[in-house]
This record gives sequence, structure tokens and C-alpha cells, in this order.
Amino acid sequence: MHDLVIRNGKVADGSGRPVRRADVAIEGERIVGVAEGVGRGREEIDAAGALVTPGWVDIHTHYDGQVTWDPYLTPSGWNGVTTAVMGNCGVGFAPVRPGREDYLIQLMEGVEDIPGSALAEGIAWGWESFPEYLDALEKMPRALDVGTQVPHGAVRAYVMGERGAHNDEATPQDIAAMAEVVFEGLEAGALGFSTSRTVLHRAKDGELVPGTSASTDELLGIGAALARAGHGVVEVASDMFPEERELGWMRDLSRQTGRTVTFGLLQNDIEPTKWRRLLEATEELAAQGCDIRPQIAARPAGMLFGLESSLHPFVVHRGYRAIAEKPLAERLAAMRTPEVRRSILGDPPAKLPPILLSMAANFERMYPLGDPPDYEPGPEKSIAAIARKSGRTNEEVAYDQLLEEDGRALIYRPFLGYSDGNFDVLRELMVHPRTVFGLSDGGAHCGLICDASVPTFLLTHWARDRVRGERIPVEFLVHAQTRRTAELFGLHDRGLLAPGMLADLNVIDEDRLRIHRPRMARDLPAGGRRLLQDVEGYRTTVKRGVPTYCDGEPTGRLPGRLIRGPQTT
Repeated sequence: MHDLVIRNGKVADGSGRPVRRADVAIEGERIVGVAEGVGRGREEIDAAGALVTPGWVDIHTHYDGQVTWDPYLTPSGWNGVTTAVMGNCGVGFAPVRPGREDYLIQLMEGVEDIPGSALAEGIAWGWESFPEYLDALEKMPRALDVGTQVPHGAVRAYVMGERGAHNDEATPQDIAAMAEVVFEGLEAGALGFSTSRTVLHRAKDGELVPGTSASTDELLGIGAALARAGHGVVEVASDMFPEERELGWMRDLSRQTGRTVTFGLLQNDIEPTKWRRLLEATEELAAQGCDIRPQIAARPAGMLFGLESSLHPFVVHRGYRAIAEKPLAERLAAMRTPEVRRSILGDPPAKLPPILLSMAANFERMYPLGDPPDYEPGPEKSIAAIARKSGRTNEEVAYDQLLEEDGRALIYRPFLGYSDGNFDVLRELMVHPRTVFGLSDGGAHCGLICDASVPTFLLTHWARDRVRGERIPVEFLVHAQTRRTAELFGLHDRGLLAPGMLADLNVIDEDRLRIHRPRMARDLPAGGRRLLQDVEGYRTTVKRGVPTYCDGEPTGRLPGRLIRGPQTT
């Protein structure tokens, strides 16, 4: 008799093969059979009419602090994620010199918009080295598996002190010391090394992330640690400018070490076709034996403007600044009065900072998000289009939108991946054989972005609901968010429903699957705020053979573990 049987489901097994009807038999933490009529189980779950998939493997999260206090890694745990990889973009919390913890907190706060007060209160520091950080993570029970990478920013600050934090050029001695720290982390179980090379990533004090301008010698010197360890992925957040330089060091690193390099690839409004050149370049490099994998998103990187968000069109208006610190209810009441309305709309700043001008004053590219949220709105739904149709100004429409739903309505501002006003470029990237799904940023951008629901969005929007273009078959989407993401990091024991594989899976009611409008919660330590997005339609999530969620509620069982290095069946 089996320990657990998932009975009568429609199985998308993660291989990309067509969905088929089958049972899944589990003994201990492994799958022992996927077929019709596998025999009885001590516990059985009726999956009739439901889709059965491997658990989602999310390779781009920022739970490096939250992982020390939240065993469920919400909201990713709500979305059927059973494996999360963190330590991305060169930021994290190890290694750390005693007394320098606050530096890493303000680095993470600035880059990933995670409240520093929450990190300061929530993290129970008790490590210095990266292996000691892994040991601390291993002691905590959790509902899903977590793996992490060694972050360049922390390594540079640890080895070089203020010189590293300020992006001074590393000496050969510095490079050798950093390589040793990275090797030590890989030997202890890190899944790779990450670095940031974008001017968008800045600490709270305004400084670029340590390593942003690192030389090729530094990057290749650290890369040698991966060759020595014999495993690990290099994850890169880069502006890819100049392209030749960035692709050049990635090519050399992959060629010299035999390791995979993955970098974020999104369409941008400044150069909307650059993504295609980069994608074609990776194809050419693959033909030369270099494994460079673009990491892409399944929906645009998009900010959510609201009265509780970090940004909206009126944050620098003098009339709004006068009430900005009031509680939401008081602010809302004030903004509904004619006097405050006039003070905000009638006295705009003489000049907006460039970032605000681009992000928060481009009303042609802002849309009411709605509920259920519409992430692929047409041009007729923009704030500017509504203004033209209603005879109001753009600012008046945006102002009125922010007051809706008792001040909790949101305005959607896609800023990467939406240059053409639709998802056609995203789709082309998603179905390309060399790309890998990532960039959900689970745990990060708490005041502006809420994309941890992307694994669920694959099944709602891309497989079922899309009306403005071609959809994508569910079996491909499941494969891309399970087996393909797992294999990138050498996690060969998961992402596939087959005998011998880890029993990580989801039972999903496709018809009932829904993503709700994001909401602001204050449930982080020290009352820190974050955008959360509720979902429904997950009947059961199973981790290592143990049901961890049933109908959206945690079971209290915590079978998850720390992943140490590559995994085999």
C-alpha cells in the first residue's frame, strides 16, 4: 500500500508531454508510480477534474531575510511554489562582518524595497560566513525547499570593507580572497553566485550595489571558484550596456569554467528591439559551446501605484506631501475635499525628477488595474484614453482612480516588457528554447511590485484567459516552470512527475483558479508593509510527499529543507 495516492487527475508531468489522465503514487518523499490504477494509498486525494503538476520551482526570489522567520515564504507558498531559489541580484545577508549587519540591510532595502525595519527586527543574526548562514537556515522547519546563491555585494563588502562597498577596483589579492569566500559557500551548498551590474540597483544610501562596475578580471577570478567547485550558476542583473562587454565576460566565464550564466532579459522602452539582438547573440554563443541563458518574465515588470504604495503620480505634489504621513482613512477623507483636491491638482511641481517623469507621469502607459487584475490592457484602457473620452485631465482621472475602493484601488504601470502595448514579445521570449522563466522577485519590492503570483498567472492568463493574442499550451507552461527551472540549477530530483522523483506537486482546480487584486498588508516584523495577492483554486500542494496546503490553508506540516548543492534522483 502506498503512503499517498493522487487519484484520477489530469497530469501535466513537467516533461512537456501532453496532459494525460493518471494517478500518482507516493511512498515516503518519492514518487513511485504515475499511471492509471496504481493501487491503494493510506491517504488518498481525489483529483477528479483537476490538473496535477509538479510543484513550481521559482528560481528568482529575494526571501534571504524572510526565510529566517517565515516557514511558508508567503506569498510564494500560496502559489504552489515548492522550491525557491534566493540570493539573486548580488544582494543577501552572508557573509557579514560582525557589526556590519546594518550595511547589508540597507543594501537589500534600497535594491529590493524590503522594509529595513522588518529585516532588522525579523532576522536573528547568528552567522558570519556563508556556510554558517546555511547552517542557520537548515535548523528552521519550513513548508518548501529553499536554495541560495552567494551574493557579490555581500562578498565584496566582507572582503574589501569600505573599498568594496564603494565599488573601488579590486586588487589581485582582493579577487583571490573573494574567490575563496565564494568557493567556501559553494562547497557548503550554495547553488551559485549572483551579481548586479545595473544602475537601477542602489542601496538606501544611494550607492550602487558592490560589484556593479567590477572588472572582467574580478568576474573571471570569482568564476574560477565555480570551476573549482564543479557546480553552480552565475546569475546576473545587468543593463547589458555596452552589449559587447557584457556578453564578452559572460562568454569567457562560461567557456573557461563550463558553468551556466543566466541574465535577466526584458524589453525596454528606450530600445524596444534590443532584446532580440541579445537573444540571437545567446544562440550564437550556444553554437560556440557557451551556456548563457536569458532569464525572462511571464508578465511585464510593472509598478502598482496606490495611496499605500511607495509611488504614485502625486507623491511630490506639495498639497499631497502635506497629508502624506496621515493614516489612509484620514488621507482619503482629506483628498475628497475640494480644498485638498485643488491644492494637489492645482499646484504641480515645476519640474519632476527624471525617474518620476518617466514612471509616474506617463499616463498613456498607466491603467486601472481592476479586480480581477488586467495585466494586458489595451490602449483604450489607459488613464490618458479615459481622460480624453471623459473630458477630464490625465491628473484628474488618476486622482479619482486612487480614491476608489476606499483608497485601495491600484494603477498599473508596466515599464519593462510592454513597449508594444501587448504580450506578443513576452510570448516569443517564453517559448524560445534557450530562455528560462524567472524574475518573479518573490519577497521583494514590497511597496510597488507584486509578482510572486506569476507561476499561477501562467495557468490563468497564458493557458486559459488571454484574449489579445495566442495562448500557450498548459503542458509547455508547466514544463517551463518546473523541470526547466529545476535543471538550470542542477536540481535533477524535482520538476517532473515520474518514479524516483521528489513528490512535490500541485492539485489545481483550473476553472476556479484566480488571482485577486493585490492588497497592502502590514504583516512583516515591526509592522512592515508589503503588497500581497490572494489566490484561489489550489486544492492541494504536496511537498516531499506531505500535503502542506489544502484549499489554500496551511496544514501545519513542514517537510521542506535547505537545498545544499546539485541534487540527483
